[in-house]
Amino acid sequence: MLILGLTLALALPAAAQAKPKPTRYLVSLGDSYATGYQATAAGQGQNTRNGFANQVPKLARARGHRFKLVNFGCAGESTTSLLERMTACGAETLDGPDYTGRTQIAAAERFLRRNRRKIGLVTVAVGGNDVTRCALEADPIACVGTAVQQIHDNVGQIAQRLREAAGKRVRIAGITYPDVILGKWIGADADQDLARLSVVAFKSLINPALEQAYTAVKARFVDVTAATGAYGSLEELTPLPPDQFVPVPVARVCELTYYCEFRDIHARTNGYRLIAKLIVKTLPKR
Repeated sequence: MLILGLTLALALPAAAQAKPKPTRYLVSLGDSYATGYQATAAGQGQNTRNGFANQVPKLARARGHRFKLVNFGCAGESTTSLLERMTACGAETLDGPDYTGRTQIAAAERFLRRNRRKIGLVTVAVGGNDVTRCALEADPIACVGTAVQQIHDNVGQIAQRLREAAGKRVRIAGITYPDVILGKWIGADADQDLARLSVVAFKSLINPALEQAYTAVKARFVDVTAATGAYGSLEELTPLPPDQFVPVPVARVCELTYYCEFRDIHARTNGYRLIAKLIVKTLPKR
């Protein structure tokens, strides 16, 4: 009996240590990347549960984090509308809260303040809709330059408000995007000059503005553009089924997004998974 008692006494602390960590909220804000939008055909698509925000909770378990997703995302949101739109979102995320009558930022702030001790992570995906139209402009770089100032100012305000609502210690991760315009390298409307310019736009204008806005409030900037290979050599070719040879960065964006297939800027499920993995890497192991 004495041996049994000692065995149980030694086992109890180990069992207590093995108890799962409490579930915390993953709060997601942003545009159609936040909602997990995916194309089904040219000009058609829908929000899904395949987005990066939906994939983060499962992937984060390996690092000891248990998250419950609360997604405020709205497909079509720009940095300006995230701060100003108060009407109902016409393309809200699946299972997301209804915050009609409040802006997306105000709704997120309200949730963060009410649950401050239960917040594990905040993610932000916005800015893409501010610059997408520039691909159609006669001078796309000048257009991006103007849009980038708006992105810098608006995302700076968004990040600051989230930091104040969430508190100093909560992790905030702001993402950028794959350079889908690299997909213009091929197709009936191919424009290789525009594809080259898109790399310059991301590397020298868009991403520096986003990074500065997020890091100013001690948030993590997740460089999806670099991670998806956009800055690789455009001289190195690789096969692209069924019968093309294209630069490696172009093949990569065709693999991860729908742009080459449907001229749609959104990520495939594997593209969203890559983004989710990048976000999870910013979390400490517990």
